[in-house]
Formats: sequence, structure tokens, C-alpha cells
Amino acid sequence: MRSLMKENYQKMLDTLIESLEKKDEVPSLLLHSCCAPCSSYVLEYLADHFYITVFYYNPNISSREEYEKRVEEQKRLIREMPVKYPVKFAEGDYRPEEFFEMAKGMEDLPEKGKRCYHCYRLRLEQTARLAREDGYDYFCTTLSISPMKNAQWINDIGRELEKEYAVSWLCSDFKKKEGYKRSIQLSQEYDLYRQNYCGCVFSKK
Repeated sequence: MRSLMKENYQKMLDTLIESLEKKDEVPSLLLHSCCAPCSSYVLEYLADHFYITVFYYNPNISSREEYEKRVEEQKRLIREMPVKYPVKFAEGDYRPEEFFEMAKGMEDLPEKGKRCYHCYRLRLEQTARLAREDGYDYFCTTLSISPMKNAQWINDIGRELEKEYAVSWLCSDFKKKEGYKRSIQLSQEYDLYRQNYCGCVFSKK
């Protein structure tokens, strides 16, 4: 589950963006989003360099009402946020049974543990699958913006899926460069609904 060496994912992303600018290229990116607040800074940052489709796939969210509320906030943010390159929206299937099947035997584990690792993988694998099917140049997730999320695990999973699905993973750690702080500012600016738990019934408890 863990890499032996800690890597600077932000530096990797900066280096890639510099190379794209030199080539005058604007690649396509399928960006998994957990919620509008977390995606706010990521969109502000990446939409200057990529044609982005926000992919909302979160079967971990504990109730349909909560899920739909977050979906609508995500759509509203995309409509209202000015960006250099237009951002599109795609929604995955809401099947909470997929999450509960994945979480079997791990219900009582604490946050940031093995259950969270497998939840990252569940959502990232669906993102990688869709990215390959629809011919995106890259796939990524907003998850690493949260101080509660393990960026190393997220990037390890992304790299594994890159090999499995033959679509490039965008290494990142969006909490760097005060990304998390900026996401809070943008959430206030756009008056976004900002939930006080990750999404699953276990984190809500």
C-alpha cells in the first residue's frame, strides 16, 4: 500500500505543465471529483493547462439526498467559475452497494486506514476505465487536496492504474501551494455547500 520513498508530486506536476507550455499543447484530462469545494482550486489551477471533464463518481456517499446535493453544487461551480478552457461534467452511476461490498470487514477501521485506501482505488479505477474508453490523455482526482487524504497512496494507485489501463496518470498533491487554503476561500466566494465529513457513513459517525 505504501511507496518506500516520498516523492514531490507537486514538482512533478509543475514540470509536466512547463513541458506542455513549451510544446503549446492542451491535453484532455478526466478529473475525478469528490465534491465542489475540493474541486474549486483544482479547476482554477488546471483549467489553464487542460481541457477538463469533471467525473463525479462517489458511491461512498452515505445517502442519496447528500449525493444529489453535492452533484448539484459541482454542476453549479462549473457553470459559475470562469476558466481559460471550458470544463465539462460527467456523472458516474450512484451505486452505494459497490462501496459497501468493498468495505466489508473494514467497517470499524479508523479514518485514513485500509478502508480509505480501497475507497480511493474504487473511485480511481472507474475513472481510469472511463478515461481509456473515451480517449483522454490523462486522468486524476481532486482527493489529494484534503489534509485528511494520503497523497502517496493516491499517486501509488494512480500509477498502478496507468499501467493497467494504458492512460497517463497526472501526479499531483493539490494541498501544496496552499491549495487547501485556496479551496476554502473559493468555497466562500461561490457560497458552496461544504460538508463536514468525507462522505461515507463511517466517516459521518
